[in-house]
Amino acid sequence: MGKRWNDVQWDGEPGHYEVYYLTFTDPASRIGFWIRYTMVAPLPETAEEATCSLWFCAMDPGAPNRNVGVKSSLPVAALTADSDPFELRIGDARLSDGGMAGAVEVDGSRYAWELEWQPSLPAYGHVHPLLRAVRLAKTVLFLPHPDLELTGTVWLGERRVDVAGARGGQAHLWGSKHASRWAWAHCNDFAGAPAGTFVDGVSVYVPRFGRELGPNTPVVGRIGGVDLESIGPLAVRRNSSEFDLTSWRFEAKGRGLRVEATVAPRVEDLVGVTYHDPDGDLAYCYNTEVADMSLEVFRRRPGGWRRTDELRSERRAHFEYAQRTPVEGIPLSIT
Repeated sequence: MGKRWNDVQWDGEPGHYEVYYLTFTDPASRIGFWIRYTMVAPLPETAEEATCSLWFCAMDPGAPNRNVGVKSSLPVAALTADSDPFELRIGDARLSDGGMAGAVEVDGSRYAWELEWQPSLPAYGHVHPLLRAVRLAKTVLFLPHPDLELTGTVWLGERRVDVAGARGGQAHLWGSKHASRWAWAHCNDFAGAPAGTFVDGVSVYVPRFGRELGPNTPVVGRIGGVDLESIGPLAVRRNSSEFDLTSWRFEAKGRGLRVEATVAPRVEDLVGVTYHDPDGDLAYCYNTEVADMSLEVFRRRPGGWRRTDELRSERRAHFEYAQRTPVEGIPLSIT
């Protein structure tokens, strides 16, 4: 696979799922967007066919009653891909290393996107190479494009959003099973921070040996021109993490950087969706692209750690919380 971290990993066998997603927040409208290209190949015992899907979610913090969560599914034969150069297609929708375009039509409303970007930073991975080599991780997460500036157009039914200067990131993940519960966050839109500044982390609990282990918390980022890579087997266990539906506090250290982060979404900004594992199990996820995030940055100096920066993002951080049972009181827009 080399450095082409967007290449499709599915080998045609059952027991696999794969996801590509783009998250960004439009600075003019303040609407956050979450667009996913997905596939799942169920295990034979589920008696279900392999499918591919397009997901479109939008969060409007000024009018949460206008939030959107829609999905369109097709037989997996509608998914095709090329490797060099990379291009993924689901029906008429496409995704490349330079942009994406597609549409979902539901109940007479059309939700569509035409977006472009220029790749900048290299890819960052959350799963240590040793764990990937022994295939211990049941899900692998990569950021082929962790820091993007997007331009283009998004249509929310009859509403048109012209996107210019929006910051976001594109990720690729694949595996055989989601964790039992987790929190995830991404932000590359901190006030006053230069382009190329981002942080992306996930904190997971996984079932092992009849009990739940965790949290394991890999975090990657780039701050002040220095990479943060806290993904080693010991680091992910030592990184402190406490999360629930409306907050996540975590700490991570690596390569002479230490960050203390707080992510704070509003309940009304969460869009509920359902993930399907290849074995038929379900996970219930609550996502928003308009959360708040603060990041205290420390650098190792002679004598210890010294606080050097505090970064803040208001309504432009991306967050997801998930568990194996639905959260009461928050509807599931996608089932």
